[in-house]
Order: sequence, then C-alpha cells, then structure tokens
Amino acid sequence: MKRRSVLRLSVLAVLAISGISLANAQKSIVVSSTTSTEQSGLFKHLLPVFEKKTGIQVKVVAVGTGQALDIGRRGDADVVFVHDKVAEEKFVSEGFAPNRIEVMYNDFVLIGPKADPAKINGGKDIQVALKKIADSKSAFVSRGDKSGTHAAELRYWKGAGIEVSAAQGWYKETGSGMGPALNTASGMNGYILSDRATWLSFKNRGDLTVLVQGDPKLFNQYGVMLVSPRKHSHVKHVEGQAFIDWIISKEGQATIASYKVGGEQLFFPNAK
Repeated sequence: MKRRSVLRLSVLAVLAISGISLANAQKSIVVSSTTSTEQSGLFKHLLPVFEKKTGIQVKVVAVGTGQALDIGRRGDADVVFVHDKVAEEKFVSEGFAPNRIEVMYNDFVLIGPKADPAKINGGKDIQVALKKIADSKSAFVSRGDKSGTHAAELRYWKGAGIEVSAAQGWYKETGSGMGPALNTASGMNGYILSDRATWLSFKNRGDLTVLVQGDPKLFNQYGVMLVSPRKHSHVKHVEGQAFIDWIISKEGQATIASYKVGGEQLFFPNAK
C-alpha cells in the first residue's frame, strides 16, 4: 500500500511539473478514422470546437477504413469513424461496437487526365466508365489498402463485370492513403477513384480533373462507432460517447456543414 502511494505521488509530481492535472491527463480519446477525414482538413476544423467545449483531447489515427476497424478490434482506439457500411455492420455484429451511427456523407468522383484516353468524360455511370478504362487498358491507380474508397472501387469493378489485379500492367496498386494515391495518379496521368473532399483539398493536380460524377452508386456515407467496453474494458467509453454525442448533435452537425474549401461544402451532415 505504501509503495502504491509513493508511486501515485510520483506520477502526480511528474504531471504537476508538466503543468497537467491528473483529471486533464485522463480526458483524452483515440479516434481511428479514414485518411479522407484527416487529409481533407475536416478534423482540423471540427476538433478544436469539440475540445474547447468538453476539455477532451482527441488523437486521430488516420488510416484506411479496414485498418481503422482493425485498430478498434485490438482495442487501440476508443472511437472508430469510417466509411464502409458493410464493414461497419460486420464490426457491430462481431460485438466490437454496440451500434453504428450515421454522421455525414459526400460522394466519390472518378478522376483522370484531361486528354481522357478512355473517353469517359461526362459519363454518369461509374461502371460503364470503368469498363471503358479496362477496355482501353488506360492507367488506373488504386489505393489497394482495404480502405473504404478501395472497397467501393472493387464493388464498382465487380458491378462492371471486370476482375482487376496488380498483375495487369495498366492497374497500379499503391497501398497508400488517398493523398499519396492522388500524387501517383497525377505523376503518371492515370485514372483514380477519390472521395470528393480529399480531391477538393488536393493541390498537386497536374493534368487531372473530375471526369465522372453524379452516379447514385457513388454515394459515400460515414458512420461512427464506440468501441465496446465489453470487448476492451480499458476503452474510455464515457469520453468516447461524449465525442459521438457531440458530433451528431445540432452543434456538431452544423460544424461539419460549415467546413468548406474554396467555397464548396465537403461533407453533408445526416445524423438521425
């Protein structure tokens, strides 16, 4: 008992020297999320508002949706904020989250060089466009990282009746986030599927432009989940739930809606 008291006093002393109270040191959460929410600048816009209101600090781990879910499965995050409904529902069914709550949406866009060798510009059907790319063997850059964007891309190829693999010379997998994948596409003048938010925030466009958009299949929903304390007892469920409650609240939804790049809204709140 005496040893524990000495240890606790030592911890308090270190925190005091650092100018941090024990309570404040504990008021923090880890959110595993997608690269699109990070690289679009959304979190830089959202989190200061939340942190000022609640005093809860948020550390974001921005990876592909598949990796973000795996981080939650390991109990290395308190909240998961991603965009692959099928994978999210599986996460809930496995017991890693009590439920899934829809937060906001945007859409995917098919981007390519202005020269457009596959002749897809102005099309409204993503699957028809992908078939033309495959038929013309035009360079296509895939994230190849099990992200929400990658999962959507693979669904569109399947819907077009086309099997793709890195063994095909025209199909390039980067295994990276959205920003680096866009850089690769820009460097090689290739086609690429991107979420609109990251594209609008992306500066190194080179000769790339949006060629196909507006297909209802390109709808891109984001959901948020609290990692279950039944699976991982150390999860900060009170603070994590506070983040979820705020982001789906009237204030949180308005803060999402107010984020714009070049005057264009990037995400559209739709929490119920």
